[in-house]
This record gives sequence, structure tokens and C-alpha cells, in this order.
Amino acid sequence: MKHSQSLFSYYFLRFKSHKRAYFSFIAFIFLFIISNLAVFIANDKPIAIYYQKKWFFPIFVQYPEVVFGGDFQTEARYSDDYVQNLLKDAFVIKPLVGYSYDSIDYALSSPAPTPPSLKHWLGTDEMGRDVLARLIYAYRISIDFGLLLCFFSLVIGICVGALQGYYGGRIDLLGQRFVEVWSGVPLLFLLIIISSFIEPNFWWILGLVLAFSWMGIVGVVRAEFLRHRNADYIKIARTLGVSTRRIIFTHLLPNAMVSAVTYAPFVMVGGISVLMSLDFLGFGMEVGSASLGELLEQGKNNLSSPHLALSGFIASAFLLSILVFIGEGVRFMLSEKRG
Repeated sequence: MKHSQSLFSYYFLRFKSHKRAYFSFIAFIFLFIISNLAVFIANDKPIAIYYQKKWFFPIFVQYPEVVFGGDFQTEARYSDDYVQNLLKDAFVIKPLVGYSYDSIDYALSSPAPTPPSLKHWLGTDEMGRDVLARLIYAYRISIDFGLLLCFFSLVIGICVGALQGYYGGRIDLLGQRFVEVWSGVPLLFLLIIISSFIEPNFWWILGLVLAFSWMGIVGVVRAEFLRHRNADYIKIARTLGVSTRRIIFTHLLPNAMVSAVTYAPFVMVGGISVLMSLDFLGFGMEVGSASLGELLEQGKNNLSSPHLALSGFIASAFLLSILVFIGEGVRFMLSEKRG
């Protein structure tokens, strides 16, 4: 236990010494927390309302207007002046940004898209939606997509690479031929073709990208297993009757995991880039979804409103850059084993 803790401390200190990667990791954690709390940060509904000695939570429950003394049975529009007047004596906790990703501001001073202002810090898009709110929700989609893709790619890639590297022979030969053929399929074109007859969504895109993203991990895991499977300590373990399962998971897999983990941030970069490309081309998420690629596409179509292109470019470049820097830090951390 103490050895594991000291080893963790050693690797953590090595990663921390890579300043660019360490601060990028802090920035990524900040983005992850902020984006996954988007509903509490950017919303056109109050977080909580204390009205007539009762608590209401509009972000979770749809309350009709009559609950607050209004006239309609439909859900209250909290941005409406009439509803705000009904709640003037209530205790209301509002989000920092008073717009959700799909909130349309019908009271703009000029036709959309409008430039940044005190009301809309990053301006509005061509539909009159708040750009800052859409960026926060777009980060949530991109980061969650990248993390899920990374996790499942590691699982599949490690399993396939371990089987090929440990057993070798015909299994390795057939596996390598399959990977070579499968990796030659143009992913982006395939996704565009499939999206023409299937309405794409988050899970469809994740599944299709996952079908290709695991192949880069197979090679490094396979190489580690091939290198160590005939080592003396593995031969001794087989002689002592240690099971194949224990040899793989206890003796071989930890060595392969070191190589596989270094690829994780770059798998995320690749997956997020594909998602952005599809959204930019109009073949990605559902219409109206907040995405970085869709914001870049709006910037291309509205050159007279540079805040759209600048917001999309800076947000995309920042996210992809910190992931690359994290990947560099992980490689640096694992490049020198402790003596």
C-alpha cells in the first residue's frame, strides 16, 4: 500500500513538474465542472424560488403560471415581465447567465447576430441565442463525448491488443489484417453517408466514431504483450501453474497500460475534432444543439459578425490545445520509470 502511494506521488510530482501540462489539466478540470453544471450556470429559469413559504425548483420541475398567481396553466416564462412582476416579492436564486443554449432573445436592440454587450457578454448568434450560454453547453457535449470515447476506446483497444499480443500466431495475424483493412475506411465520409439516412444524435455519433478510434491503441498494447510474453518471469509463472488470466491482468497488463494511457488525451482530441467537423458540415448533432462546430459554421456564414467566428475558434483551439498539452505531460510522466 505504501509502495503504491509513493509510486503515485512520484508520478504526480513528475506530471506537476511539466508546468504546461499541469496548468492545462487544471484548466480542463475547471471546464469539465463548469460545463457539467451548465444547467445551474446558464439557464432562462431560476434555480430556486421561495414563494409563499414554499420552495420551487424550476430547473427540475415545470410549474404552471397559476402556481405563482398567473392566469395560464402552461409553464411560466420566467423571462417575461408579467411573471417577474408576480415574483417581485419572492426570493429568487438566478443563474449567472440568464439564458439557456436554446433561449431566444426577442428584445434585441438590433437584428441578430448582435455583437457583445452587457446583456450578452459574447453577443448572440443568427437565431438570437446567447453565445456564452451555447459555448458552456457545447463544452459539455464535447468534453463528455471525448471522455466516453476515450474510456471505451481504451477498453476495446486494450482487450484486442492483449489478445493479439499474448496468443500471437493466427489470432495475431487475422487481427492485424482486420485492423489494416478497417483503418483504411474513411471515417468522415462514412459518417456523412450514414447521416443521410439516419438522424444523427450524440450516441449514434459516439458509436460510429468508437468503431474506429480504438485501433490506434491496439498497436502499442500488442507490442508490449509481444515483448514481455516470453520474458523469464512469465515463463516462471507458467511453470508454477499461474493461470493465463492472472498472467495477463497481473503481470502483462500493467506494462501495457502505461503505453495505452499516453494515447488517451490524443484519442479525445481526435474524437472531439471529428464531432466538430461533422457539426461544421451540418451532419452532426441534432438541429439546435449547442456545439462548437455549429458555432464555427455560423461564423463562416456571418463574416460581418466576427464575434461568432472568434468565439468558436478560441473556444475550440483552447480545448484541443489543453488536451494536447495534457497528453504531452502524461508521456513525460511515464517516460522514465522509477528506479
